[in-house]
Amino acid sequence: MEIFLVLIGIIVALAFLIIGIYNRLVALRQTANQAWSDIEVQLKQRQDLVPQLVNTVKGYASHEKETFQEVVAARNSAVSANGPQESAAAEGMLSQALGKLFALAEAYPELKANENFMQLQDQLADVENKIAASRRFYNNSVQEYNTAREQFPAVLIAGPFGFHPRDFFEAPEGRQSLQTPPEVDFSS
Repeated sequence: MEIFLVLIGIIVALAFLIIGIYNRLVALRQTANQAWSDIEVQLKQRQDLVPQLVNTVKGYASHEKETFQEVVAARNSAVSANGPQESAAAEGMLSQALGKLFALAEAYPELKANENFMQLQDQLADVENKIAASRRFYNNSVQEYNTAREQFPAVLIAGPFGFHPRDFFEAPEGRQSLQTPPEVDFSS
């Protein structure tokens, strides 16, 4: 009878351990999902500013069609991206295209002085800061989740219960790509 009670005690303790690990993984996964949702909201705001920015610049530099087309194509790619890896790559392309657009604005002093352009530029800078903060929070959430699911004994539970690793939201070529200025050619 004592062996039976000890066995029941061990089974109950294991059940509580498994339930605790499962619930912790669920909570961490939900935190990462919410953090990704926050990033998507900020990316959507950024993508919504791009057409306004392009239209404002078009009024001053209508002959720069290639730059406008590149920005619009990059925006469309960013809008249709799914998941952290695709979004990071598409947003990197959009950042480069916007860099060219802002470099183009440098050649037009009247554009740089335009109140609407300055306001859009400020809004974009604000959204960029929010994206950076959201990305840090998301990557931290993913790191906590991935670490928790790989630790023992959670690793024994994670796979069978469908807790798959999450991707970080990173620039496609890493930090170096963000520090390289875009090439702009005004010769055409």
